[in-house]
Amino acid sequence: MTSTTRTAQSTAKSSSGSIRFLLNDRDIDLTSVAPTATLLDFLRLERRLTGTKEGCAEGDCGACTVLVGRLVAGDLVYEGVNACIRFVGSLNATHVVTVEHLAARDGTLHPVQQAMVDYHGSQCGFCTPGFVMSLYGLWLSKDNPGRADIEKALQGNLCRCTGYEPIVRAAEAVATARPDAVFDPILKMRARVITFLSGLPTRETIVLGPPEARLVVPGSAQALAETLAEYPQATVVAGSTDVGLWVTKQMRPINPVIFINGLSDLQAITETPDGITIGAGVTYSRAFSTLARRLPPLGKLLDRLGGDQVRNMGTIGGNIANGSPIGDTPPPLIALDATVTLRSVSGTRTVPLQDYFIAYGRQDRHPGEFVESVFVPTLPADEHFAVYKISKRRDEDISALCAAFRLSVSGEGLVTSARIAFGGMAGTPKRATAVENALIGKPWSEDTVTAARPAFDVDYQPLSDWRATSAYRALTARNLLLRFYLETSGAPAELVRFEAAE
Repeated sequence: MTSTTRTAQSTAKSSSGSIRFLLNDRDIDLTSVAPTATLLDFLRLERRLTGTKEGCAEGDCGACTVLVGRLVAGDLVYEGVNACIRFVGSLNATHVVTVEHLAARDGTLHPVQQAMVDYHGSQCGFCTPGFVMSLYGLWLSKDNPGRADIEKALQGNLCRCTGYEPIVRAAEAVATARPDAVFDPILKMRARVITFLSGLPTRETIVLGPPEARLVVPGSAQALAETLAEYPQATVVAGSTDVGLWVTKQMRPINPVIFINGLSDLQAITETPDGITIGAGVTYSRAFSTLARRLPPLGKLLDRLGGDQVRNMGTIGGNIANGSPIGDTPPPLIALDATVTLRSVSGTRTVPLQDYFIAYGRQDRHPGEFVESVFVPTLPADEHFAVYKISKRRDEDISALCAAFRLSVSGEGLVTSARIAFGGMAGTPKRATAVENALIGKPWSEDTVTAARPAFDVDYQPLSDWRATSAYRALTARNLLLRFYLETSGAPAELVRFEAAE
């Protein structure tokens, strides 16, 4: 097979012409890749590596978990991802590791695998390869993990048989087991992988396929801008945690496709006294340590966005660009007065994030523009800030609604400013300006909160769907304001208060 490259005068003229990565211990060089080809199908159908299972095909169950390694600032980092919604076109300059790679050539199981056997961590076995890979990723990245670390590592893996406790015991048992590099497959070939990945021309733009099935991997932000100028209708894919479902569940055509997950120009996190600038390609996992330190409530929210597999793929920039009314990061970012920088061949422009969302399915993004970064101003030390995610399942679930509250109170106890934003209550993430106005200038008291609660009906007319009814959303929004008041007044952080619907 040969690659198809563009001949137009654009960044494609420097195309390398193939997607190259390591699969276990083999060099893969693909000159023909369908834009919608998933890693799971490639593994099972083309490479016959059937240990990786398809359970849900939407990134929920974790049965398809594999590790993907990539160079980050010269260091080789491995992360668990969902192969069912990871596209082959996004794998350039990576090392993909499947469950078949763990055991020794003589059949001796890896300690993680052996622990699952010894502690009866498998029953039907369908989900077991995914659990093994998630635990192996934890084993590689953290010495002696505690119970909380193990449970977090397993957030994205579902099992209907074991009740999880045997799996957790297996993880605890293997926590301190560290065989030498001669045995462990990743440790054994680490130097080779670094040499291989370092030698790939990642700053060159890859263009594959005919115009009706074009796949582009830009080598720079400028190349991305030029590609979008040529293909303004293209689907830009960062983490594919949403776009993947467009393909696997909705069978939507997404051609042409531009994969930006490996674009280093969009991967920086910059901290200054004024705030944090987050590149559009920064994943939730990479952003976590910075945001958890600077904005603890936002860090807690990120811990509940899917499982590790989703957090390792999904990006804050993608969550913004996608414009979903139930995206979890826009409400707190709007409350924090964040701005978004958009880029095209014409240059850049910066808009307040609250103005970026125009209507359902519409954002203030001109043809050829892409989200380059988001800037989050520093939160003054004397301001209150909280984020609440309401979902049917605490972890790895889509929100019924997500709320963010930011408030400042004067020395006299008066509310001097308020920014309140909700997702899941309207066609876009939206501020509760009527509620804010009902609070500003008033004493920060339960009486003020009670009087302001009806203003939610002015700000929102929520819909009913399978996640929640309109009445539930409206009542919950009111109660979250009360919760925010009680918590800022010294009540227990996990206070639960019920109120009957009218």
